[in-house]
Amino acid sequence: MLDSICEQVAAIRGRGEDVVLVTSGAIARGIRLLALTGRPTDMDALQAASAVGQGDLFRAYEERLDRRDVRAAQVLLTLADVSERAHYLNARQTLQRLLRWNVVPIVNENDTTATDEITFGDNDFLAALVAGLLKARLLVLLTNTDGVFSADPRRVPDAELIGEINETGEIETIEIGETSQFGRGGMKSKITAARIASESGVPVVICNGTVPGTLAAAVAGEDAVGTRVRATLGGSTPPYKLWLKYAKQPAGSLVIDDGAARVLRESGSSLLAVGIVDSHGAFNPGDAVWVVDRGSDRPIGKGISEFGAFDLAQIMGRKSDYLRERFPDSPDEVIHRDRFVLL
Repeated sequence: MLDSICEQVAAIRGRGEDVVLVTSGAIARGIRLLALTGRPTDMDALQAASAVGQGDLFRAYEERLDRRDVRAAQVLLTLADVSERAHYLNARQTLQRLLRWNVVPIVNENDTTATDEITFGDNDFLAALVAGLLKARLLVLLTNTDGVFSADPRRVPDAELIGEINETGEIETIEIGETSQFGRGGMKSKITAARIASESGVPVVICNGTVPGTLAAAVAGEDAVGTRVRATLGGSTPPYKLWLKYAKQPAGSLVIDDGAARVLRESGSSLLAVGIVDSHGAFNPGDAVWVVDRGSDRPIGKGISEFGAFDLAQIMGRKSDYLRERFPDSPDEVIHRDRFVLL
């Protein structure tokens, strides 16, 4: 399968099109090399398995691409690398530089040093994020089925392949199968990744990577291959909002009243202290926080707080005049509208 994928990547590169390859498999490869009986559950064991498998995995790609006169570069990213704005921009600049040098970046999550639980499974989330930050022409998600089906084909023999999805909301009702023993992805993570990429203006094809030629056919735009997910018209979510919505991890939450929730939803205004009724978590200025509607007790958005939890406790529910008196050097908004995204 790797021979086939690398051959197709080389052919696509030979036609003058840039390719970024996002791979999973470091942990699974480490499990194989260590002859473990299954996927470990402890974080240190997962990271150790990744450390064993990562170099071997990259070499597998590098050697195959090198035989086809294509140079590869290993790029390891953690969630922290895309959670901090400066790191996010630096990752984009590095990938763009590699592409200008006609190098194929082989991107993987750096499981060895990640401190959060490893939850991206087959790195579909990472692939969608990379596609969005590079404004890719297309994101191809390779799996071991022919695409998205109307039901789980392993349990429903007459399940039909869905050729095209015009609105990502359509796939909410599709029955999703289970994940594999080695990964935590599966079709559910493919669908989530498709929604992320679509929202950033990148169309998606979900297709069978075990069938030779499928990747090249998807890139060429052949209709009979996999499931196509249209991009949201205009790519309505700018890169910063996409990063904030899907990559930046919240450190706490703010609970707002009905009036503030209505203004955020309908007017796109900033969040002021007067509309905040409670807060949770030990967050600092510049941290992301959930914004929770008191009426529904559910998050309606996420934003970057201009105040830490300690100072916020002194100003929430107060009008702007009080804030200017107590914090004359601070902004009037707790969350500026440019640093807030609705969910």
